[in-house]
Amino acid sequence: MTPESRIIELETRQAFQDDTLQALNDVVVEQGRVIDRLQLQMAELLKRYEEMVGQYGSEGEEAPPPHY
Repeated sequence: MTPESRIIELETRQAFQDDTLQALNDVVVEQGRVIDRLQLQMAELLKRYEEMVGQYGSEGEEAPPPHY
């Protein structure tokens, strides 16, 4: 293998690796956006849940009658 062909081979591999790294980075960035959106939705759901428990929670917290 000549030095020139080795350099071409290495440059080709580097180009493919650069493309792969960019694709992986794009996926990670998109997943970060999805995670952020899901965290906001989860916070909103927890807020709604706490509001509902505050409104209706006192009824469900009573102990069952002794004959149960």
